[in-house]
Amino acid sequence: MSRPNESRVVVVTGASGGIGRATARAFGARGDSVALLARGLTGLEAARDDVERAGGTALVLPTDVTDYEQVAKAADEVEKKLGSIDVWVNVAFTSVFAKFTDIHPDEYRRVTDVNYHGYVYGTRAALDRMLPRDHGTIVQVGSALAYRGIPLQSAYCGSKHALQGLHESLRTELLHEKSGVSVTMVQLPAVNTPQFSWLRTRLPRKAQPVPPIYQPELAARAIVHAAEHPRRREYWVGSTTAATIAANAVAPGLLDRYLARTGFDSQQRQQPQGSDAPDNLFRPADRAGEHDFGAHGDFDDQAHATDPQLWASQHHGAVAAAAGGVLAGVGGLLLRRRR
Repeated sequence: MSRPNESRVVVVTGASGGIGRATARAFGARGDSVALLARGLTGLEAARDDVERAGGTALVLPTDVTDYEQVAKAADEVEKKLGSIDVWVNVAFTSVFAKFTDIHPDEYRRVTDVNYHGYVYGTRAALDRMLPRDHGTIVQVGSALAYRGIPLQSAYCGSKHALQGLHESLRTELLHEKSGVSVTMVQLPAVNTPQFSWLRTRLPRKAQPVPPIYQPELAARAIVHAAEHPRRREYWVGSTTAATIAANAVAPGLLDRYLARTGFDSQQRQQPQGSDAPDNLFRPADRAGEHDFGAHGDFDDQAHATDPQLWASQHHGAVAAAAGGVLAGVGGLLLRRRR
C-alpha cells in the first residue's frame, strides 16, 4: 500500500475514453506518471493532455490488449521511460448489444479476447515485472455483471464472469505465497461512458445503461482508492451494484424473471438506432484525426456524481461498527421491555 502523497508509475489500459480516461486523469491529479494504453490515437493524445493538465506525467503507448506481444512491449517501454511499474489497472473492454443468437462467433471471440484475454495479458505483463521486486498492485475493473448476467449482453457478462474466476484464483495464489504483490477488483454499476455510442449493436433502438447511471469520475475515485488499499479482495461501487449482487445471491430465479420482463426496454432509448453509428469492435472509433469521445457519454443530464455506497465500501470497519451498535441498542431495548 502506497502512502497518500507518494507518486507512482501507473499503467491504465483502455485509457482513450470512458472509465479508463477518467481513471488516468484521477491518477494524474495525484502527481503520478501514467502510461496510457489503448488503440485510438485521438483519444490517447487527448488523454495525455488530461493527465498533464491534472498535474501528472503521461506516456502514450498505442496498444491492442488482445496481442500479448504488444502488451509486453508496452510494459517494457513504461519501465524504460517512466520507471518500475507500481500499479497496473485493467480497464479496456468492448461488447455487442444483441441477443445471444444474433451475435456471430467471431464477435464473441473478439469480445472475449478484449475483456478476458486482455486482462490476462495485462496481468501477466505486470506480474512478470512486479513479482521479482515483490512489490506492486493490479486493479481489475469489473462490473456487477461479473455476478449477474442480463439480457442483450451475454458476451460481456460471460467475459466478466470469467474475469471474476481469474481474479479469485490469482488472489489465492498470491496469498499462499505471501507475496508483496496485491490484486483487487472493483465492481462497477452502469456508468455514463461513450461505450453506448460506439459499441456494436443489433438493437432496434439506441443502447443505454440500465438506470440509475453514474458518472465515470465516481468509478475513477473508487479505482484510485483500490490502488491505494489493495488488500481488500474487491470493492462494490454504487448502491445498485450492492443491491444486484445481494439479490442475485438470495433470489437468482426471481431476478431472472424480473430481468426477462424489464431488461430489454431498460437498455434501449426511444430513438431508433442509426446505420451510421461508430463501431469499435475490431478497430478504434477514435482513429487518428477523428472524433475524441472523452470520458462521458450522452447521459450527463441523468448521471449521478456521488453515491453513499462508495463510502460504505471503502469503510467497512466503520459500517460494521455502526451496524453492531444499532443491533446492540435494539437488543438492549428489547431486553428492557421484556423485563
